[in-house]
Amino acid sequence: MRTNIQLKIGTASGTLLSISPGIFTQDIVKTIILAVIGATVSFMVSYFLKKITKRNRKS
Repeated sequence: MRTNIQLKIGTASGTLLSISPGIFTQDIVKTIILAVIGATVSFMVSYFLKKITKRNRKS
């Protein structure tokens, strides 16, 4: 049985368009800000732990 690509694209785009009104711009902005903060904190903690462990190895 051969499926029609237009049917798949139509179904996917219809699903996305029906979900899109439920997603608010404020939620997207909040998610981006929290992701940036989380990535920055993770990087800083990793960086400082690496420096601490490197310093302890030299001693």
